[in-house]
Amino acid sequence: MPLSSLAFDPAVPVGPRSAPRGTYQVRTFGCQMNVHDSERLTGMLEESGFVAAPPGADARRGEVDVIVFNTCAVRENADKKLYGTLGSLRPAKDANPGMQIAVGGCLAQKDRAAIVERAPWVDVVFGTHNLGSLPVLLDRARHNTEAQVEILESLEVFPSTLPTRRESSYAAWVSISVGCNNTCTFCIVPSLRGKEKDRRPGEILAEVRDVVASGALEVTLLGQNVNSYGVEFGDRGAFAKLLRACGEVDGLERVRFTSPHPAMFTDDVIDAMAETPNVMPQLHMPLQSGSDDVLRQMKRSYRSRKFLGILERVRERIPEAAITTDIIVGFPGETEDDFQRTLEVVEASRFSSAFTFQYSIRPGTPAATMEDQIPKEVVQERYERLTALQDRITYEENSRLEGSVVEVLVAEGEGERDRTTHRLSGRSRDHRLVHLALPPDLPAADRPRPGDLVTATVTRAAPYYLIADSALAAEGGSPGPEQFSVRRTRSGDAWESGTDGAGGGSSCGTGGAVVASGPITLGMPSLRRP
Repeated sequence: MPLSSLAFDPAVPVGPRSAPRGTYQVRTFGCQMNVHDSERLTGMLEESGFVAAPPGADARRGEVDVIVFNTCAVRENADKKLYGTLGSLRPAKDANPGMQIAVGGCLAQKDRAAIVERAPWVDVVFGTHNLGSLPVLLDRARHNTEAQVEILESLEVFPSTLPTRRESSYAAWVSISVGCNNTCTFCIVPSLRGKEKDRRPGEILAEVRDVVASGALEVTLLGQNVNSYGVEFGDRGAFAKLLRACGEVDGLERVRFTSPHPAMFTDDVIDAMAETPNVMPQLHMPLQSGSDDVLRQMKRSYRSRKFLGILERVRERIPEAAITTDIIVGFPGETEDDFQRTLEVVEASRFSSAFTFQYSIRPGTPAATMEDQIPKEVVQERYERLTALQDRITYEENSRLEGSVVEVLVAEGEGERDRTTHRLSGRSRDHRLVHLALPPDLPAADRPRPGDLVTATVTRAAPYYLIADSALAAEGGSPGPEQFSVRRTRSGDAWESGTDGAGGGSSCGTGGAVVASGPITLGMPSLRRP
């Protein structure tokens, strides 16, 4: 019986499993979509009997039985990074032919059989539309002793029907759609992920309730263009309705979403954000360029005036909102005047942070063959000016928050120097990174756990984060509630339970394998459409 036809009961444990078949790692490159896809790949491997390789296991030394690369094709040199990594594995594969190497994701969808031609020691190549084929392809490759390449042209099953090994016990990704109907000239995603396919609201909310029941406090709704959600089934107000419906899910305290498109961003979504308490005051709104001429060449169907108008309306309704963006520097034909328009829009927008990219040619996109490709040294110089401007704005915006009270969801892996500084790290409601101190006399049993919520006061702003050392400010007594207080949560309980034996080893994560502490769940049932 196919998984999609099963009635789902989160109280029923997954399993039982057969004896372990070997160890695995899933290494992820790319966006949040790829990270979430890797959670599914990990879930399927574990359902098939594989176990996570121990932290620190090195496939180059033959210490992993199956290694899966979930790839990105958006940036230049993505293929060089992949083939360089595959090359480093060849000696281990020669020494241990039983080790299996699989390549999936956007670059696999694009390059297809060329991957095996360039790296014949690869065992499996699969695309973005058939994630669920991985276990079968691994078995087939082992049985036939030859590489298996399977690339589908359209979605086989909606990915959320697949078993999922969630990377976090306290925060979860939930896909609301896959694919994209836009035709941005710089973007290869539509050709690799296909046209937009929307999930029904009931399916999405069922998954949201399931991840909350499993311990998640925060959910991020994912789509290539979330605010076009509903177009497939004829409801243009569906995304705003979905946000409001998430506000009615018991136990769900934080809702985020990424990414919207300015051309389709409507006031009903702003109203839903402002009027739904658990939708966070945070918005990622991709600008790409501040020049209307460049936006036309990009086929971005909005102009700078409309973009700034959206930001103005968001801040009218949600004054505390932190707005982030994406910007491309050096798009073909961009003049110095065009670039100045971008700097002006960035100055006016007051982004809390920005993901800035130097334009790179992606074969298969219309922009790749455009005339007036910008010389590398010009792109680099403009990029440095843009990042300097945004760094200044980020620091100024962070400085405005000194003395403010923040609620921080404690997280794993956010603070690289936490052990040195004796701080914990996490994200505030507006998604800023906060490093916070603990009271010196806090008993170990009372320390906040990942998934717990800490209230503190910002004592210092830094260019890329906030410092909240208010717990150290109390003289001769315990800190007050706004200086330091902890709310222990069921998400913290779930994290603690995972670290006490239910947690895993290496799993998925951007750019490499990381420790996963989230639960394994069956895929959510998918309603069949007539």
